Amino acid sequence: MYAFLTGPMLWVALLVFFGGLAARVVWYVRGLSWQLDRVAYGPHLAHGLKGGIHSALKWMLPFGTQSWREQPYFAVAFFLFHIGAVLVPLFLAGHNIILAERFGFSLPALPMGIADALTVAAIIGLVMIALRRIALTEVRILTTAYDWFILAVSAAPFVTGFVARLHVANYDAWLLAHIITGELLLIVAPFTKLSHIVLFFMSRGQLGMDYAIKRGGYSRGAAFPW
Repeated sequence: MYAFLTGPMLWVALLVFFGGLAARVVWYVRGLSWQLDRVAYGPHLAHGLKGGIHSALKWMLPFGTQSWREQPYFAVAFFLFHIGAVLVPLFLAGHNIILAERFGFSLPALPMGIADALTVAAIIGLVMIALRRIALTEVRILTTAYDWFILAVSAAPFVTGFVARLHVANYDAWLLAHIITGELLLIVAPFTKLSHIVLFFMSRGQLGMDYAIKRGGYSRGAAFPW
């Protein structure tokens, strides 16, 4: 089972993940209005890209935007989870052993203590997000079973992986559960809200370009095609 999950099934999961997210990017770009978006971005691409990058970076910094500062609890929960969600899958030593075995390359590995701390932080962040959905009326009434499914899919690889790491129960069973839930996350990501892995950058980039070019961020002159 381990050989299958870290061999053919891993290839399938990665192909669906990267191929699906690439398709979501293409669909996003193709969905832009020719009259309202592309015609503006073309003549002022450099200025627009500067605004788009600035917008994305601001939202990637803890308390970097007014919205983050107005929601400190959610900001802490968000960054606790997402920092771990990015760093642990990419730089965990165990993951890089599989990369080296299956694909012939590896990334720098995090010290085990740091990886453990990031994993615990990610789990705490997800618990905080779940509690927010329960405690805040305005969030609770908008929460559906789909949202809980996304939280569960996001949490499962971290919980199962950390239990396996602690060796507190059947290690082989928890390791297989970790691999299965991790590959499930990769497979469902392009088809769910988890596609924000790439669509965050697309939407923030578009909004940043809008404000840099079309909404007063750039001096309107004869060069504007409308």
